Amino acid sequence: MITQADKTLCHISIGTNQLQQATVFYDALLPILDIDRVVEHEQAVAYGKNGYPTFWLQIPFDQNTATVGNGSHIGFMATNKAQVQEFYRSALALGATCNGKPGPRSEYGEPYYGCFVVDLDGHKIEASFWDVELAEKIYGKK
Repeated sequence: MITQADKTLCHISIGTNQLQQATVFYDALLPILDIDRVVEHEQAVAYGKNGYPTFWLQIPFDQNTATVGNGSHIGFMATNKAQVQEFYRSALALGATCNGKPGPRSEYGEPYYGCFVVDLDGHKIEASFWDVELAEKIYGKK
């Protein structure tokens, strides 16, 4: 089982204008690397190992056309909710702007808790905690 301590990054997301076609492509390609589809929502599909979503395809959250960078962000793994909150507070103190306060996001699943900020260069970054025990209760062990 992959634990949160095993990860530096939480996940990577890329935007798409053709979610159905992109899903067909990655559904065929990624199993070659033992990477499976693990989560599916109306506007996003995620792939990973051991049931953990590390690579997301998504329609940009702002509903604008996906371009390189739009719909993409870098997600960093936190080991608990307090780290997410501290990441958020510190980022704002250092000049980042809020792009989503710390908290749960139902669209990402009940085990998710995270925050989003835009750094000084305009990059979208996130810190998130994935409650592995809760995920196993909800989704079962894989």
